[in-house]
Amino acid sequence: MSAKVICVTNQKGGVGKTTTAVNLSYYLAKDKHRTLLIDFDPQGNASSGLGIEKTDTKKLGITMTEVLLGTAPLASAIRPTKYKNFDLAPTTPELANAEVEITNMQRKFVRLRDAVRSVETNYDFIIIDSPPSLSLLTVNGMIAADYLLLPVQTEFYALEGVAQLLESMKLVMKQANPKLKLLGVVATMYDKRTSLSAQVYNEIKKYFKHLTFKTTIPRNVRVAEAPSHGVPIGAYDKFSKGAKAYKEFTREVEERAK
Repeated sequence: MSAKVICVTNQKGGVGKTTTAVNLSYYLAKDKHRTLLIDFDPQGNASSGLGIEKTDTKKLGITMTEVLLGTAPLASAIRPTKYKNFDLAPTTPELANAEVEITNMQRKFVRLRDAVRSVETNYDFIIIDSPPSLSLLTVNGMIAADYLLLPVQTEFYALEGVAQLLESMKLVMKQANPKLKLLGVVATMYDKRTSLSAQVYNEIKKYFKHLTFKTTIPRNVRVAEAPSHGVPIGAYDKFSKGAKAYKEFTREVEERAK
C-alpha cells in the first residue's frame, strides 16, 4: 500500500497552514499511522516548529533543496522526529534559490512527485507543507498529492485568493494530476466571541458545503506558543483547546482520506 499524500496549501500567509501541517502529522502519528512531513516552504517553519535549526545548513545535511535539484534522493533527507511514527524531511531558505534554478530544467513540475514515489510505500500518510504562494513549489506539491487541504482563516478577506487557488487546482487536474481531490477546508483562528468568525465560517460552509470540516481550530495562545518551543501543540499542552481541536480534526481527515 502506498501513502495517502496530502498537500496543505493556501496562497495567503499567516492562516495556520504550517501549524495545521505539523499538528495533523503529529496526531496521525499518534494514531499509529507512519507519517512523513515534507517541509516544502522555504521559510522552513515546519522544520523549526519541530526543533530543527534551519539556519545551520552544515549540521542539517541533506534537505529538500538537494531533493528538488535532483542531487540527492528523498530518503537521504528524511530524519526521525522525537515522536514515534513521525518523520520529517526538513528544508532551509536555500529552497527558494533551488526553485529558481530548476525553472529551466527538465521535469520541473514533477520533481516532488518523483521523489515522493520513491518513499511512499514506507508511509501511511505524507503531508506536504507548501509555500504561501502559487509558485513552482506549490504546483509541485499539487502534482505530487492525492488531496489538497485548505486552511482558511476566519477573518475578513478570508476567501480572497481561494478562487484563484481552486482554478490552479483545476488546471493541475486537467494537465498533470487527474486524481487530485480537495480533501476539505478547515477554518482556523476561529474566535467564538466574535460575530465575524461565525459569519466567515458560514461563508466558508456556503461556498464549500460538505467539504468544510466540522472541527474549527480556535485562536489559542498555546497553539501560537508551541512552535517557539520546537514542539507540536499535543506535546506542548495536550489539554489545551487547540490540541483538542487538532486531535478531532485529525480524526475527520482519517475518515475522509480512506
